[in-house]
Amino acid sequence: MGKIIAVANQKGGVGKTTTAVNLAAALALKGRRVLLVDMDPQGNATSGCGIEKESLEKTVYEVILGDVAIPEAIVPLDLEGMALLPANGNLIGAEVELIQEIGREHFLRRCLREILARYQYILIDCPPSLGLLTVNALTAAVSVIIPLQCEFYAMEGLSQLLRTLRLIKHSVNPPLQIEGILLTMFDVRNNISHQVKEEVCRHFGDRVFKTVISRNVRLSEAPSFGRHIFAYDRRCVGAESYMRLAEELISRET
Repeated sequence: MGKIIAVANQKGGVGKTTTAVNLAAALALKGRRVLLVDMDPQGNATSGCGIEKESLEKTVYEVILGDVAIPEAIVPLDLEGMALLPANGNLIGAEVELIQEIGREHFLRRCLREILARYQYILIDCPPSLGLLTVNALTAAVSVIIPLQCEFYAMEGLSQLLRTLRLIKHSVNPPLQIEGILLTMFDVRNNISHQVKEEVCRHFGDRVFKTVISRNVRLSEAPSFGRHIFAYDRRCVGAESYMRLAEELISRET
């Protein structure tokens, strides 16, 4: 049975989509069957996988609304073992259209149940907000990866996200856990990066991944070519980091 993991942080620019795409690719390279679910109306995970999002007629939006069966919307990718449930700008309408629905938090969860047995990991790239789309992702997930940039305002907003996770855990999704806090954009030459790392590790202990994602220009270049980092430059530091993260995640399998 597949493990559903949401990649979430309401702050933008923290490496959330970079993590979702490249961790999914690394897991696939490790022989796991992986589905990447794009729940962000910006569709960055979709375009980052080389899919032309605006031409799509079957996306997560149509799946959530019940207009399309989820297997029809899933797109196989060039990397064996990795597939994508894509998104585009239409998804922003779901926030409005679902707001009056009973059980609106559970729509994505019900959809993913249909294909859960096909994958070992389902990674959900959440939008940079705590709206209904993110709530749907957190309700569907069993755990959350929280990317946290090694910058001055890193802790800003984290307490709000943790409160939201506790609320969802206590109200609609009791099994929900923090899979780990992932430190991103680490710069070894920058004192702030070291200070943030020390503070986060002091506060959260073993809930922080041992793997740290360093600031790497190749990671920021890859999405503009519609490629994950292993297709763009698998020998770069960023690729090595995401492979270590995948190995860390796999080591927790039971």
